[in-house]
Amino acid sequence: MRDTTGLTEALSEPEVYPFFAIELMFDTRTIDFGGVTVEAGPLYLWTGLGNLTVGGITYIGTGNMLQISEVKETADIAAAGATLTLSGIPTEILALALQEPYQGRLCYIKFGMIGANKDFLLKQDGSFLLLEDSSSIDISTGDPDALTDLFVGYMDQMNISEEAETCTIALAVESKLIDLERPRVQRYTSASQKARYAGDLAFDFIPDLQDKPLSWGRKA
Repeated sequence: MRDTTGLTEALSEPEVYPFFAIELMFDTRTIDFGGVTVEAGPLYLWTGLGNLTVGGITYIGTGNMLQISEVKETADIAAAGATLTLSGIPTEILALALQEPYQGRLCYIKFGMIGANKDFLLKQDGSFLLLEDSSSIDISTGDPDALTDLFVGYMDQMNISEEAETCTIALAVESKLIDLERPRVQRYTSASQKARYAGDLAFDFIPDLQDKPLSWGRKA
């Protein structure tokens, strides 16, 4: 369930500052890039400028370089995907993207609001109590920015478009609901049981029981 308490209150303000953020949960590991050791790990981006810290996570600003396709919600439970497009990437770091194992990694698309906790001191008549410079008295508490999950899924396919000096990466992500469409094959066999519970011998005796005659009831 989404926690939209802070966002709902912020939307009632006369001015709102919405943004999107993405979290690409790459594995944390050390890789070699042009003879230099690079620490790889989760990538946190947002659609503004500069760094933005929410909930202890710092998101790197991408501005207009990050584009997020329409995120659909259907009345029936359907797995609708999305596409993340990052442009203006220098071609010299393209090799770094190509050697990153990304398929099946978690992806979060989030919707947020800057200054979602804004609260100003009011008079009894409902007007704001102002300072000498005519600014409102800010009595806000808590995290100044709010974020909620808009989409949770898995990274699927990366398409790269190269230009003279930069390139564009389009990453297709599929909804987590796609798991509902994958078959779960479980059989009542010894091998299948041991794959789930090592050392369980319950199904080892099934073949002996298949043709075993059983006396049922009492003899007349």
